[in-house]
Amino acid sequence: MVFGKIFGGLFGGGGEKRASSVEFPPVDYKGFTIVPAPTQRNGQWQVAGRIFREGADGERREHSFIRADQVPGRDEAAEFSLRKAKQIIDEQGERIFA
Repeated sequence: MVFGKIFGGLFGGGGEKRASSVEFPPVDYKGFTIVPAPTQRNGQWQVAGRIFREGADGERREHSFIRADQVPGRDEAAEFSLRKAKQIIDEQGERIFA
């Protein structure tokens, strides 16, 4: 039990409980699908999301991201998550799945 608490604290399991993420509709952008997925943490909303794309082999690929950025509102966090995902796509393109 003690080791579980230590490792949980090191890897995000300790401290204030995190609320489950709220579902937002997917957004298509340059052939990618973005799903904003902010989570509530310490009274704020943390910027996070998932980026999907179907590969040439027909297999669906996914990239998840979590930013250190936190904002007070859920919808504001979803919008910020969407902007960050677009920035990731613009800067890295297919490389996000490597």
